[in-house]
Amino acid sequence: MSLTDLARPGAAPRATLDRALTNPTSLALARERIGLITEAARRAASYVAGARHRPIAPDPEAVAALDAFRRPLQDGPRDAREVLVELDTLGSPATVAQAQGRFFGFVNGGVDNAAGAAALLAGQWDQNPALPVMSPVASTLDEVAAGWVLDLLSLPPTATATFTPGATLANLTGILAGRDALLTRAGWSVNADGLFGAPALRVITGEEVHVSALKALRLAGLGVDRIERVPTDATGAIDAARFPTDTDHLTLVVLQAGNVNTGASDPFEAIIPGVRERGGWVHIDGAFGLWAAASPLLRHQVAGAALADSWGTDAHKWLNVPYDSGIAIVRERADLERTTAMSAAYVASGDARPLMSLGLQMSQRARGIETWAMLASNGRSGVADLIDRTCARARLFASLLCDAGVEVLAPVALNQVMVAFGSAPGGRGDDAVTAAVIEAAQREGTMWAGGTVWKGRPAMRISVSDQATTEDDVRASVAALLECWEAVRA
Repeated sequence: MSLTDLARPGAAPRATLDRALTNPTSLALARERIGLITEAARRAASYVAGARHRPIAPDPEAVAALDAFRRPLQDGPRDAREVLVELDTLGSPATVAQAQGRFFGFVNGGVDNAAGAAALLAGQWDQNPALPVMSPVASTLDEVAAGWVLDLLSLPPTATATFTPGATLANLTGILAGRDALLTRAGWSVNADGLFGAPALRVITGEEVHVSALKALRLAGLGVDRIERVPTDATGAIDAARFPTDTDHLTLVVLQAGNVNTGASDPFEAIIPGVRERGGWVHIDGAFGLWAAASPLLRHQVAGAALADSWGTDAHKWLNVPYDSGIAIVRERADLERTTAMSAAYVASGDARPLMSLGLQMSQRARGIETWAMLASNGRSGVADLIDRTCARARLFASLLCDAGVEVLAPVALNQVMVAFGSAPGGRGDDAVTAAVIEAAQREGTMWAGGTVWKGRPAMRISVSDQATTEDDVRASVAALLECWEAVRA
């Protein structure tokens, strides 16, 4: 109810409203909140200013100091400012500096300036956009951002995009929609009868399917031991010549845009048309790789992705939107709503985009706001530049390390680099040496990269996903890696 409504006849008398607005307790609470917000913003700015000048990982003393948080909950309240000071004093030194240009682990994105600032403001808005009436601004920005995402990814403009906590939930949303659509076409209603006695679905993926897609399939009740895995080529992409040609109307196929180790994508144009012609459903796990479609230079690597039935991706990876923000996209809205729609008298809605009926959550964070801010700030060319620039940094990484005698295990397709360190420059990578270099580099602190396994071999994976990474960051990181390698060999 607005202030104007309150002043109308039959509503709260103006004097009552005035008393509410000038109540000493309410004023004190408002002043305290404003002061805390200002102090929190000051401390956040101080953290950002200093983060580039500290080791990427926290030192052991900072981690040990976190034990101070492990205490019984006190009986009475504490001053909120005192709590904020404790959080900053103990918490800030124990963070991993993931958004300062030299964190290359886990395909973690950084923080776009506009998106980070929008997150601060939206956090105080504290909007729940489950229904448009609950937050017109959050619902509007969600709608606009979703449309822009479809446009940037060259996906059907009539598809429905909805924000999720991450790509795992985005994949789950698409897979559930596909499961229910296939069974509905076969005359079975999951909503009415569940999965007991339902026709069996055939599930096909590649050997290099990501664990998040496997988790989504498991949560969808499609047992991972029953999945057919198609062999992949040297880049980790499905070998199209070995993909089954006998799929049918009960087949669910999960493909991949952006192998987590190499960045390579499955051959969509060679696989998707046949699967869909035979009545099957194709979902693409494109957590980061799908964003190659936003680059005129790289979109050929995901050619044919728009032919699928559903897609899952992240905004908090390559788009550099703050955590957490994934995006589920389904070609036909009816297929999405069959799985996610809900209704009750107290939440009845005739709105065009009731988010509680377009995803797995009812109450939810207004995730679309930060993506809107990032896209509104960068535009089409800015997003393309982000993709191209980080890929160029990855190629520089590979080139410098290769020149120094480090083994590069796969061609750099996008922003992922895999290397192994040998007992001597120019030699084949040695498992023990590689593991030791990874540990030494993480301890040294100039940069951070983690380990992986590629074709049975331990490797270091370097993921360049942060918009803040410069050429100088790459060169400084390579220099640190080579020093660590030399120390390990010594």
